[in-house]
Amino acid sequence: MTPLELWGGAECTVNRVGDRFRDQAIETGHHARLKDLDRIAALGVKALRFPVLWERVCPDDPAACDWTWSDSRLARLRDLGVRPIAGLVHHGSGPRRTHLLDPDFGRKLGDYAARVAERYPWIEDWTPVNEPLTTARFAAVYGHWYPHARDEGSFWRALVHQVEGVACAMAAVRAVRPDARLIQTDDLGKTYGTRATQAQVAYDNARRWMGWDLLCGRVVPGHALWERLAGFGLAAKLEALAETACPPDVIGINHYLTSDRFLDEYVSVYPPAMRGGNGSIAYVDTEAVRVLDPAPNGLANALAEAWARYRIPIAITEVHNGCTREEQMRWMRDAWEDAEAARAAGVEVQAVTAWSLFGASGWNTLLTSPGIYEPGVFDVRGGEPRPTAMAPLLQALARGERHDHPALDGEGWWQRDLRVTHHLRPHPEPCARSGRDVGSRRPLLIAGASGTLGRALARTCDVRGLAYVLTDRTMLDLGDAASIAAALDTHEPWAVINAAGWVRVDDAEEDEAACFAANCLGATELAIAASERDIATVSFSSDLVFDGASDRPYIEADPCAPLGAYGRSKAAMEAAIGELFGRHLIVRTAAFFSPWDQHNFAVQAIEALAAGRRFAAAKDQVVSPAYVPDLCNAVLDELIDGTSGILHLANQGAVSWSDFATSVAEACGLPARLVDPVPGAALGWKAARPCHVPLASQRVPSLEAALQAFATTPEVLERIDRAGQEVEAMQTA
Repeated sequence: MTPLELWGGAECTVNRVGDRFRDQAIETGHHARLKDLDRIAALGVKALRFPVLWERVCPDDPAACDWTWSDSRLARLRDLGVRPIAGLVHHGSGPRRTHLLDPDFGRKLGDYAARVAERYPWIEDWTPVNEPLTTARFAAVYGHWYPHARDEGSFWRALVHQVEGVACAMAAVRAVRPDARLIQTDDLGKTYGTRATQAQVAYDNARRWMGWDLLCGRVVPGHALWERLAGFGLAAKLEALAETACPPDVIGINHYLTSDRFLDEYVSVYPPAMRGGNGSIAYVDTEAVRVLDPAPNGLANALAEAWARYRIPIAITEVHNGCTREEQMRWMRDAWEDAEAARAAGVEVQAVTAWSLFGASGWNTLLTSPGIYEPGVFDVRGGEPRPTAMAPLLQALARGERHDHPALDGEGWWQRDLRVTHHLRPHPEPCARSGRDVGSRRPLLIAGASGTLGRALARTCDVRGLAYVLTDRTMLDLGDAASIAAALDTHEPWAVINAAGWVRVDDAEEDEAACFAANCLGATELAIAASERDIATVSFSSDLVFDGASDRPYIEADPCAPLGAYGRSKAAMEAAIGELFGRHLIVRTAAFFSPWDQHNFAVQAIEALAAGRRFAAAKDQVVSPAYVPDLCNAVLDELIDGTSGILHLANQGAVSWSDFATSVAEACGLPARLVDPVPGAALGWKAARPCHVPLASQRVPSLEAALQAFATTPEVLERIDRAGQEVEAMQTA
């Protein structure tokens, strides 16, 4: 068997919602960057799922094709020695002149495929339609995508028409290149369920194979779903597909953590929004990984079942996890190891595909509204694609080598107890518990056990499965070089995050020497000691290193001009650590707010407003608040990626303190009329504050999203409820 190959793919969906087409290559900027192909080749990718999409090349006149983009990109791929896997429709429904319920969809796609093959006769591998079954579900069962149908008959017609399109396309391609290979992809999961849901479970598990079954000519009388499809008037089309079967040369399995499902008849234990059914019984359809005990070994199971059913070579054609960096890495590692294990068991797995190389936009809303951007192997926030820690992992896998990034150690969330968000249900099939020996893991060392940020970082590491040691001054005293050395030598961390230091801005005016010692001298001593041991560090700076004279958001390269003692201590720290040799990241941030700590502006605002008290806030000082959970996740991602230098991390947005208080009130459903905008000078601060210090930051979610997350946390809801009860008790006393 040939070595396992690394394939790649940039998320390239072009689909239609209503009258609006959406293009992922444009949204991620991939469309405009020819050099992306060099970045991909440098990963060790042997084949690239490449879009020559119908809607992009030929949107209007069937005879008018614009090959400009694909000509230049395919020429570059040939120069780089990367094989393209040509895709013609990717979660789309074709140009406006057709759609998935058009009986002539297949012929029209075949006509387009003929033009593509004539233009690029050297392309061997083809995926004419990506995920036809999944696309039919989203477009014709759930109605998310065009043509927005919501009935079973439309679903089956949409699927059959796409399969006809694959068959017609491959016939046209093979008329030009007889040895062309069909690599047919689809999402492959498995459905489990409680006793009363077994009829639906059986249907779902038969339906999941139908794209491949139709291509293989298997849907004939006697097939489990023949009569069902024939009942919708599709018998003639099924017979034609069976007579001219077009079996895939490679089964392309796309498997996500949401692919395996569990149907639970006991709906009362779930939130009302999750409850549904099939018209006969009520049930909740949820991710199997969230309820089954032990957790399903989904991808390994999919490989084994697909091989047993078809005995056709397999590729894992999408591996992506929209998650924190180490979880993305762990998911890729697990997929690669599952592929290697399957190969050892005799399954012909040819490749594993790193998907969403440049991230994806809006998939949290299933492309029905703007949504969020998820980084991929490269993070495109901020302009030029920035390789994340996924890049060296993929390079190592492509070389057949082990990659030993410390953050990769341990199990993914899908293997840990925190995966369970609903009541556990026993796995209905014999199933061994999966997991890995985490062994002895080098920790992160986090200084600052008594502070908001230190505790929050530790909490975030717990959720992310990152080993850490959280130190207080008895364990690591930044004023004592011997204490610093002992802590580093005892714990042997792979990185140090310094979340300790002086935080009292006004008190610094009275004791600048102590503030300077904590924020500059101690932080620098820690960075020096870490450099001597080749340990990466993160230190925190502030927007108060600026004077506020700029009329735009501050960028990392702007010169420091602090107005007070606290800002001077941070600016001096930046300068000192910036001169050191080693891997040092300095994070400038501002205006913490967190649900986990009462010592922050947002919590003080909600406690006052919920109690009916007025709340004064500066109207003439503009900042970029940082939601602590977002900040912690961003810091850990950047540390894992190996980012160094100065970086701004704050939620995207610029508000005055009074507007921030108003936004907090509105997000929490509290009376914004109780917020009093006042001049900052009226608040009695000793230290001068700059009037305008928003930070330009693109690697953290928007302030609006952060406020919504903050307002819905149990801690905030509890504070609001408690304050309301206190007011009610006082009124009735």
